[in-house]
Amino acid sequence: MSPEAVMNIGRTAMEVTLTVGAPLLLVSLIVGLIVSIFQTVTQINEATLTFIPKLVAVLVTMIIAGPWMISVLVDFMSKSFTNFQFLNN
Repeated sequence: MSPEAVMNIGRTAMEVTLTVGAPLLLVSLIVGLIVSIFQTVTQINEATLTFIPKLVAVLVTMIIAGPWMISVLVDFMSKSFTNFQFLNN
């Protein structure tokens, strides 16, 4: 296996990781920002107020985007196994 092939597999793996993780991270970021603005305006400083909305939002995002995330991962793995078998011959 050439170094270029290894770098290509690594790059593709990083792209898939960022693509699959981005929706969860963005939703968590947006909900955290909204909750912290709400806490600043109302001067409520409760730790669970930041944790529970993020948890619920990430779970809802996983339910909505889960099938897409699984299909991206399965597609990547099937391509990886196909290319790996091709590279060993």
